[in-house]
Amino acid sequence: QVIEQLLNGAYKSLTDPTHPPGCLMVQGALSCGQSADPIRRELISRRAILQSALTRRLTRARSQGDLPKAINPADLSRFIVTLIHGMSVQAAGGATRPQLRRVARMALSTWPNISRGKTRQ
Repeated sequence: QVIEQLLNGAYKSLTDPTHPPGCLMVQGALSCGQSADPIRRELISRRAILQSALTRRLTRARSQGDLPKAINPADLSRFIVTLIHGMSVQAAGGATRPQLRRVARMALSTWPNISRGKTRQ
C-alpha cells in the first residue's frame, strides 16, 4: 500500500495542472555549469534523504512480513525512486496524467502479493 500510494501520488503531483510538469528536485541542475554546483549538491542531498526514508520504511515492511525476506529494501527503494524520476522526466516531456497512471499501474501489477504468493493483477 505504501508503494501504491507513493506511485499514485507521484503521477498526480507530476501532472498537476496548477504547477509546471515534472519535478524540480529531479530535473533541477542536472545539466548546469560550475556556478550552480551548490544547488546541484543540495538537490542530490534531498533526493538521497527521500530514498533513505523509503529504504527505512521498506525495511520495516520486510520485518513485519509485508515484503519477502529476499527483498533488499535499499535496492527496492532505488528501483521505486528511479521509476518516479523517470515519470518526472516523462511528465516534463509532455506525458499526460492517464499515461503516467498506466505506468504506475504497470509497475504495481508486478508487485508481489504476499498473502497469495502471486503478483498483483
